[in-house]
Order: sequence, then structure tokens, then C-alpha cells
Amino acid sequence: MERAMEQLNRLTRSLRRARTVELPDDNETAVYTLMPMVMADQHRSVSELLSNSKFDVNYAFGRVKRSLLHIAANCGSVECLVLLLKKGANPNYQDISGCTPLHLAARNGQKKCMSKLLEYSADVNICNNEGLTAIHWLAVNGRTELLHDLVQHVSDVDVEDAMGQTALHVACQNGHKTTVQCLLDSGADINRPNVSGATPLYFACSHGQRDTAQILLLRGAKYLSDKNGVTPLDLCVQGGYGETCEVLIQYHPRLFQTIIQMTQNEDLRENMLRQVLEHLSQQSESQYLKILTSLAEVATTNGHKLLSISSNYDAQMKSLLRIVRIFCHVFRIGPSSPSNGIDMGYNGNKTPRSQVFKPLELLWHSLDEWLVLIATELMKNKKDSTDITSILLKQKGQDQDGASIPPFEPPGPESYENLSTGTGESKPDALGGKQEASADCQDVISMTANRLSAVIQAFYMCCSCQMPPGMTSPRFIEFVCKHDEVLKCFVNRNPKIIFDHFHFLLECPELMSRFMHIIKAQPFKDRCEWFYEHLHSGQPDSDMVHRPVNESDILLVHRDSIFRSSCEVVSKANCAKLKQGIAVRFHGEEGMGQGVVREWFDILSNEIVNPDYALFTQSADGTTFQPNSNSSVNPDHLNYFRFAGQILGLALNHRQLVNIYFTRSFYKHILGIPVNYQDVASIDPEYAKNLQWILDNDISDLGLELTFSVETDVFGAMEEVPLKPGGGSILVTQNNKAEYVQLVTELRMTRAIQPQINAFLQGFHMFIPPSLIQLFDEYELELLLSGMPEIDVSDWIKNTEYTSGYEREDPVIQWFWEVVEDITPEERVLLLQFVTGSSRVPHGGFANIMGGSGLQNFTIAAVPYTPNLLPTSSTCINMLKLPEYPSKEIQHRQLMGRPGRYPSSSFFFLASSPMQGQSVRAKVCGVTLLQRGHGLLPPSVLYMVFIKPEICMPARRSPTQVFVSHSTKGETTVLYLS
Repeated sequence: MERAMEQLNRLTRSLRRARTVELPDDNETAVYTLMPMVMADQHRSVSELLSNSKFDVNYAFGRVKRSLLHIAANCGSVECLVLLLKKGANPNYQDISGCTPLHLAARNGQKKCMSKLLEYSADVNICNNEGLTAIHWLAVNGRTELLHDLVQHVSDVDVEDAMGQTALHVACQNGHKTTVQCLLDSGADINRPNVSGATPLYFACSHGQRDTAQILLLRGAKYLSDKNGVTPLDLCVQGGYGETCEVLIQYHPRLFQTIIQMTQNEDLRENMLRQVLEHLSQQSESQYLKILTSLAEVATTNGHKLLSISSNYDAQMKSLLRIVRIFCHVFRIGPSSPSNGIDMGYNGNKTPRSQVFKPLELLWHSLDEWLVLIATELMKNKKDSTDITSILLKQKGQDQDGASIPPFEPPGPESYENLSTGTGESKPDALGGKQEASADCQDVISMTANRLSAVIQAFYMCCSCQMPPGMTSPRFIEFVCKHDEVLKCFVNRNPKIIFDHFHFLLECPELMSRFMHIIKAQPFKDRCEWFYEHLHSGQPDSDMVHRPVNESDILLVHRDSIFRSSCEVVSKANCAKLKQGIAVRFHGEEGMGQGVVREWFDILSNEIVNPDYALFTQSADGTTFQPNSNSSVNPDHLNYFRFAGQILGLALNHRQLVNIYFTRSFYKHILGIPVNYQDVASIDPEYAKNLQWILDNDISDLGLELTFSVETDVFGAMEEVPLKPGGGSILVTQNNKAEYVQLVTELRMTRAIQPQINAFLQGFHMFIPPSLIQLFDEYELELLLSGMPEIDVSDWIKNTEYTSGYEREDPVIQWFWEVVEDITPEERVLLLQFVTGSSRVPHGGFANIMGGSGLQNFTIAAVPYTPNLLPTSSTCINMLKLPEYPSKEIQHRQLMGRPGRYPSSSFFFLASSPMQGQSVRAKVCGVTLLQRGHGLLPPSVLYMVFIKPEICMPARRSPTQVFVSHSTKGETTVLYLS
């Protein structure tokens, strides 16, 4: 009876408290019953359960083998912690990592738990497996108040962890000022090194902790390096910690010159040095001038070393340009940087700031002397080369125009006899293929051209940093004009100098015009590299399309109105962000990435020339397009032309190809090249022949009665348009017929579409500066924008990778390339588009195909074969997923669409995934195909459509129904005509 009543009471208590009232007999089960109560500090319930239980309060459980006392200390459950201690819990029990309950309480700042643990004799000196004690944990997290209480129980405040680090080390590293002061007040060794010789000051500087570094220095910390010779200043500069460097210099002024000398260290990141010197220069005007003067002196020394032929060219060149870049950066951001455009360094305005350039005058004067020396050597050989004589005749009258500051004396020609040649590449026929001057003179040029060109680059940088953006220093222009022919001699012998050092040409049209003929004679590949190097030089990263995307930066466009919706979102987008990268998403679709971006460009390039918008008209050859002179029928035509320019500029900026070709005359307009009468043939071949006839024949006695005016059809009405003022009364004669032909050409090819051209260029130049695009001619621009017109199969094979089990020698791969070689060029284009999302190959071939993370080779991946399984693709990574077909015939049929059923069928690919009830329209050969979705189909798969040849006839315009079928795995969908 009593036992039954007891069971009833236990049942009642359990139901009322919604928990068990007895612990299980085994510790493993019991501990998991108690743990949530301990975490919630339900000490009464824990006490009741423990009262009549044999549970071992020191039982260690879980992966880390902690006791309930660890749990209570970790969670701050002080009541449960006290209860467990009273029940005999061991306060010094260590878990698998060596941590005691005191460690956990210290780490989490549980003050009350720490106090109770100390009352029950917790050992503050116990180390965990990493050598950390409780005071280490307090120092890491800056628990100064708790540290005050704990240090009274610590026998050694400098106790070290496994790496020899004390609590002071970690407190300094984490920037806890009051914790550092508490440890120092408690007797911590301020200069204690760890196992690698790093002191607390070293640790503070490694993380740029200015305040803790200042406390240490104020208390007399020594400036010591570690065992590898790395100093606290090294760490500050490596991290770009200008404020901490400032504190170090306050206590150790000699370190200022050390920082200046660090500008020569190639191992230090330049942007970090800039940050440090930028901060230091902002402290005062005197500090700013001191930094600039010191940098100028170091640059001058390095420049003179570079001009010494016995020095290492590559190292000295990099050092000089690095120092000068830093110098110019600091000069621009100084406390009183010039904003009025006055060339203060060179115009005689003796402000204190202009004095910082004074040390550099020694270098510039030496540069001038070197060029004069070379001119003199060329003069001595004028009998051997009429070109060289021409150079020196121009130079001779300018020899007295150098700077007034005496330079160091460059070596005379006799000193070259026993010196090895420099690193510049020699090139025969230095001046336009003429006979070279003497070997001695040419050796002088070979040994000095690269070195002098690097100093010229430094000179330009220093001149430019004093001018407003977009302006070139008059002094530098004068310098180049003075030495024009000698510089041309340099680049004729070694054209690489242009791309390495003559960047100033891109920023000064006047100077560019002097060298343009030499630049355009350089390989197209070299000019492309120079183009993109400078196009992206000011951007924070070089990944372009592949930068991380913010949701607000995504261009959300509608497929059914892609042209208008894209125009709207691009016009609102941040131009600078678009230059860095593009992210496109189609409304209602999840797909994003490189493949979607390529598809977007491909669709837009076709929409730009859509006759519905009346922006462009087909030329006479039927394959190229020209701006429509009557595009004003569309009220928004100029906005659309600007948008078209933006799209082509963006495509060129991000190396995306467009599936569109323009007339040569339009490419010339983009490049700023004047059109000529031969360009008229693209829009009116017969009229072009007539103009050619006028030029080829004497028209004096023909009675043509032509005047300098023409009749033009303006929306059905004929109007007479003068070619020049009063042109209607000026007759065309044999003497002025060439002018007439040029003017009438400009009317037809330029004046008639000038507003359209201007609007297009306005958008294009938002992404492509005119100074850069002029590096190319109209043929090369077409190549840049639209890629190679032919697909080189051998190049395709050469730049293909294999994965998932495939190798080059496998039969399936051999069959694939045989199929590729057998199919028509058009089918190759379609296959390429299926895999990469683009129908064209970029300049440079398949090696330059872009993927989702930069350059990405065409890749073929193996897929297990099942009957009727079709290939699929991942356009973002240019991957063809090719099943392991058992025969070439099956592979060909599955790749190209069952030739037995459709002997001469055409096919194309849709990059959209139709959903249930959704319609997608596509045009093929002018025929609109209406695709209807049947069921939920997999996204991000390109869908292949096969069309009978009779359906592709241009006369057939009505929508054609298609239906959907897909494989059992849902990986591929094929759309057939219904």
C-alpha cells in the first residue's frame, strides 16, 4: 500500500512539473536529463533529482568529455554551479582540450561563477592543452574587471602558453587598453618574447593596435625585432597601419627614414605603403613636405642608379617607378593639394610645396643630358644615315634648353667599350629600314633606351600629378617635342618601350599623333593587351564580370521586352559598377552567371538591329548594318542609339562578343576616322561607282552642270541640301571635283546620321575612352567586337579539356571531333553556342574563351550512357556533358538531331526553361515559334529545337506550334514541331 502511494505521488509530481522526478540509474542517461536544467539554472529541480540519486556529479560526457560543472560555468548558471560544488564536483576537472570550469567561466566573462569556483579552490594556474590559463582567456576578451580579481590568485602573471605567449601578448594583440594596464600594474614583463622572439609591442603592431602600442612605449617598451629580423614597424607597414606607425615614430624618430627607404622594398605591398604615408602626411604641413622631399631624394638616387648601365635594369626600373607612384599619390592627397591647376612644381611659383620637386630636377636634367648625348652620337654618324642626319638637325638647335641645375655627368661614348649591353631588344633597320649608324652608336641606344624610357615615364608621372585631371603638363609636352626624333628612334628599335613606358601617349592626343603610326604598326595582340591594361587600370579588381554581386546591382530584365527593359535598367545603373562587372537575371527565372550574361549580350545585339526600332538599316551586302538616317520615326531613337552604344561599350569592356556586324564607315565613326567615297559602296554601290568615275575622268567638257548641292529625299519630299555655304551656286569643275566627292560622301555617310552617331558615341564612351579605342583600325574593331568569323577546329581541339573520366584518346572523343569536322560551319557555330552561350570565338582563339570565373577552356565531361540520352551543357563553365555513346553513328544522331528523320533539318537552342502554362517565343529565319511549356522543366538547361527546312522559308510568317518532350532524368529537353 505504501509503495503504491509513493508511486502515485511520484506520478502526480511528474505531471505537475512536466518532467521526471527520478533520475535514471545509468549516468549517461541521467546526465542528458540534467543538462538542460543546468543550462537553464533550474537549481531546485536539479537538487530534487540529485537528492535521492546515485548520479556521479563528475561524470564526463559527450565528445569533449565535460562535466555538468563545465556546463554550469560555461552558461553562467551560478546556482546550479554552487549546488554541484556542494555535491562534490571537482572544480579542476579538465575536459578533452584541457579546459577547466574556471577556463570556461573566464572565457565567457561569468564573474559570479568565477568567484564561486575560486571559493572552492579552483586552480588559476592550470593550463589547457594549448598552454592557456584563465588569465589568457580574460586577456583575449578584455575582461579587465575579472582580471583584477583573478591576478590576486595567480602565482605568475607571465605564464606562457604553448607558443610562449603571455596574457600581455594577447591583450596587446586584441587592443584591450585597460587589460594591458592591469597586467603591467600586476608586474607583467613588458619586453617578454615568445618562442619566435616577438614581444608585446610586436603583437600590438602586428594588428595595428595604436592605443596598446602607445601604452607599451609610454611604459618603456623596447623596440625589438623577432628572431627572423622582422620589426614592429615592418608589421605596421605590411598592414597599412598608419596610426600605429605614427606612434612608433613619435618614440623612435629614426624610424621615419626607415619608412621612406621601405618604398624600395618590392616585397612590401605598394598600397599598404601608400596608406601609411598618406596618414602620416595628413598630420601636418611640415610632415607632409618632409615626406615628399625625402621621397623625391630617394627617387633621384634610384633614377641615377637606373641610368648607370652597370646596374640591374629590371630591379632599378621597378624601384624608381614604385617610389614615384607613391610620391605622386602622397602629393595629390596632401593637406593642401592644388585644385586650381597651377603647375606649381615648374612654373616658378616658389611656394613651399614646389620645393619638394627640387631634388628631382637633378634627375630630369640628367635625363636631358643623356638624350643630348645620344643625339650627339647619332650626329657623328650622319654620313651613314640620312635619317639620323635629319634627327640631329632638329635636335642641334635645342641643346641649350636644359634645366639650370647641374646634373651628374653621364659617361661619354668611350666608357661603353667594355660594358655589356643593356636589356633593351635590338631591332635592325632602326629608322624606317634605312642603313644603321655605326655599331658603337647603336650599342649606346641598345644599352640606354629602356633605362631612359623608364625615367621619362617617371618624369611624366611627376609632371602630371601637379595638373588637373585630363590635362598634360606643358613642360612635358615641350620635352617630348624637343626629343621627338630620338624617342622615335628608341621605339623603332624596341617597340615594346611604348607599351612598357610611354603610357603618356594615351592621355595626350597631341603626343599620341606623333607616335600613332608606330603604335599601329605593332602586333594586334600587343595593342589589345595595352588596351585592356589601361581600360581596367583604375578599377578595384580585375575580375570584371565575376565580382561578387549585390542584389541591388543585378540587372533584372524581361524577356518579352528585353530591349526596352534593358535600356531602362542600364540607364539607371551605376556606370562605375557596370565597368567592374555585370550580373543579369531574366524576370521569373532563377539562372544567373556568365552564361546568362553572354545570352543577354547575344539577344541584345540582335535586337539593336531589329527593324521594329528603325535604328539601323541593312547595307547593300545584306550582312552589315548602318545607322538609319530616318530613325527619327521612332521618337526615342536617340535614347536607343545611346543605349546601343552602351551595350557595345559594355561588351568590349568585358570582352563579350556581339553577334552583329556594321559597315566599315560606322566603325570609322566610332574610331573618329574620316570616311571616304569608297565607304559609300556599303549603302549605294552604284552611286559609289559614279563618284569613282568622276574622279577617274576629265569632266571639263561633259556639261554635267553639277553644283555643290544635292537633292535628298526627306520622308517623301525632295529637298536641296548645300554641301557648303552657297554650294547651290558653285559649279563642280575638274579642279574642285575631289572636294565635291569628299563633301557629298560626308553628307551621305556622316551629316545625314550625325545625331545618331553622336548619341551612340555618348553611350559608347561611357565605357570605352576615345584615346584607347583609337589604337585600332576599323577592321580590328570589328574583330574585337564580334570575334573571328570562322571557327578553327584544330584550335578548338588544342584548347579543349576533358574531365569526369574522358581523355583525348578515348573513342567517344575521337568520334566527337570527327563529327565536328564533318558538319557545316553553321552547325559548328550552333554547337559552340549550345555549350558556351556565344556563337563566336574571341580574338586569340579558344584559349581566350571566358567562363564564370575568368578564362575557362572548352571542356567535355563524361556522362553515363542510357538509350536516347542527349548531350547537355553548362554555359557558365563552357562544359559539354557528352554521354558515353557506344558508336559514332549514335553520337552523331544525338548531337545533330537524327539526320535520318530530318535529312536537311536546321536547329537552334533556347536558353530558357518553360514552366507550366508559360509561353516562350523564338524567331528562326523570320518564323516565330510559339513554345508552350508542358510540366515543370529543369532550369538552366539549353533546349534544342529542330525545324524542317520548309518551315524556314522566309515567306512563312505564322506562329508554329511546338511541343515538349524530355528525358526520364529531366536533364535535356528537345522541342519538336507539332
